[in-house]
Amino acid sequence: MSDEPSPHPPSVERVLAAARPTLGDRDHDAIVAVAREVVAEERERLSVGARPATVDALADALVARVEAVAAQDLVPVVNATGVIVHTNLGRAPWPEAAIRAATAAAQGTSLLEMDRATGQRGARFRAAEAHLIALTGAEDALVTNNNAAAVALALAAAVDGGRLKAVAVARGELVEIGGGVRIPDIIKRAGLRLVEVGTTNRTRVADYREALESGAARAVLRVHPSNFTMQGFVEEADPTELAAAAHELGAGVVDDLGSGALLDTAAFGLAHEPTPMERLASGSDLVCFSGDKLVGGPQSGLVVGRSELVARMRKDPLARAMRPDKVTLAGVAATLGLYRAGLATTEIPVWRAIAAREEALRARAEMLAGKLARLGHTPVVVPLEATIGGGSLPGETLPSWGLALPGRKATETLRRLRMGSPAIVGRIEDDAVVLDLRTVEPSRDDALPGAIARALGGQAGEPGPYQESA
Repeated sequence: MSDEPSPHPPSVERVLAAARPTLGDRDHDAIVAVAREVVAEERERLSVGARPATVDALADALVARVEAVAAQDLVPVVNATGVIVHTNLGRAPWPEAAIRAATAAAQGTSLLEMDRATGQRGARFRAAEAHLIALTGAEDALVTNNNAAAVALALAAAVDGGRLKAVAVARGELVEIGGGVRIPDIIKRAGLRLVEVGTTNRTRVADYREALESGAARAVLRVHPSNFTMQGFVEEADPTELAAAAHELGAGVVDDLGSGALLDTAAFGLAHEPTPMERLASGSDLVCFSGDKLVGGPQSGLVVGRSELVARMRKDPLARAMRPDKVTLAGVAATLGLYRAGLATTEIPVWRAIAAREEALRARAEMLAGKLARLGHTPVVVPLEATIGGGSLPGETLPSWGLALPGRKATETLRRLRMGSPAIVGRIEDDAVVLDLRTVEPSRDDALPGAIARALGGQAGEPGPYQESA
């Protein structure tokens, strides 16, 4: 009798029979599909001479696979990068109020499109839009599923009513945002023609006027370059003068602010970010911005402006394809409600991080360093510079404090931290891993030292730029 392993795995039916007592009354077809995957993988293993697994082992693998596909895929992460709105880590973490509101919307039915008094069909859940009107002073507002959708609908509304479907944009504002999405592509997909005005570094009101007077364009799009800066010999049109010239010629003005701050960033030691309120006051007809960057809520596109143009956007056939679901609407409404209640800097994580005081961050770093020292590790408390991220306020930094973790190899330390539970994502600075506490929620402080110690295990420290040799 040969000792060679059998090239044939057990049948799907045998594996299913062994797993059925554990799986209970799950849908048969769904379980069969997963069982076939497990058996196919076993067949592949046997084909390269691997030792055959028992039926019970394959049944256990089937149960684990079924339970895994129903489990949460996203890994909880501690953002210690110092990038407040980190695109790769999901951008803005939601406020607790938004999480509660979204959970409530998801768990049960709601008066999403019903008038409570009459029982008849009414406007889709308007709380978020009512908050936007109150916060910005706009005549009306609309929420879409992201800012690119908001811009596309806004441009279509601005040029509606005429044969000419063209929009004027400054050459220096033809930007590319995340994922390779470009303003010219958005304009094209909106069914409009792009008319470039000015030069890359200098654009004046006269450049827009020429395009509008000649009939080459019917509307103006201003794009705030929120993910880069231009310095030196540069000039841009004054918003108020541009709006006046466009209106004189019967054209509308749409502003894409991108990150869309609802608070004055200059009050926190940052450069001033244009606000929707300012652009409406300067004469813009529609202002579009994101709900998940500096607003600090769920991903969405927020539009404020003239009521007749917003009404056109609602009637656009594409508006239905671009509208958010009830969960997002509930989260957006709750986030905006915090602004109206004066709680943005204490309840919205993005603004809580921006507003955190430097001395408080240093005290947290010293406390965490002491706890880690008692666990056998020797971090160093260091001053750092945090950034906003997410395509907002490029080049701007905030003073911060954190921990440096000298070790044998910074990339290996980073990997260990990422693979821990919870995953911790830091950055490398001066050949050492640093954990910036401006982006770490204070509620994580109790668990953070233990998580770091478990991830690093017995990794011995070596002298580095943050640690003197003995």
